[in-house]
Amino acid sequence: MRFFGHPFSSYCWKVLIALEENAIPFDWAMVEQPENSAELSRLWPMGKFPVIEDGNAVIGESSAIIEYLDAFHPGRVQLIPSDRRAAVQARMMDRVFDNYVMNMMNVSVANALRPEGQADAYGVAQSRDALHAAYRWLDSALPDAEWAIGDQFTIADCAAAPALFYADWVEQIPKPLTRLRGYRARLLARPSVVRVVDAARPYRGYFPLGAPERD
Repeated sequence: MRFFGHPFSSYCWKVLIALEENAIPFDWAMVEQPENSAELSRLWPMGKFPVIEDGNAVIGESSAIIEYLDAFHPGRVQLIPSDRRAAVQARMMDRVFDNYVMNMMNVSVANALRPEGQADAYGVAQSRDALHAAYRWLDSALPDAEWAIGDQFTIADCAAAPALFYADWVEQIPKPLTRLRGYRARLLARPSVVRVVDAARPYRGYFPLGAPERD
């Protein structure tokens, strides 16, 4: 299996955590290397990463990749629950973390990379309001358990770890939201997440808003 991506990419983290959870072997195809970037464009013309190539299978989109890994490279940790209700809940929370946390955080990151004079203050303000709405909802919706849908670590937690990691850098989770803050801390202590975070440390200078002296 080849993994096209970058160690600092939030959506790459999501898949890397899944790979780490079940010790699935793969070869890095770092997109910073021109030959890998060209190969990625050939395999996946959208040019976005992560993408995996596994034999004849080429899978893009982080959620689909995790579904593929769970189906064709199963291991000790079942990331898509067998119970259909639990599976729906895990998939829903996966989308919540991607769409309402990660993507809202990315608006501020993208704004910091805009050319001078083209900043979108209105868009950033809207995205930050949406991010805080997601924080409040998550603080009330997370179960009284270790992970996003209960005691089982799932695709939802793979999505939550990078989303909450970087979102808290952009807009800190308010202190009164103790359930959400505690969940983020548990995620960052999980061995698979620790390994992914540590592998990304050399690239923190890439964060355009400045990486804080924590985490």
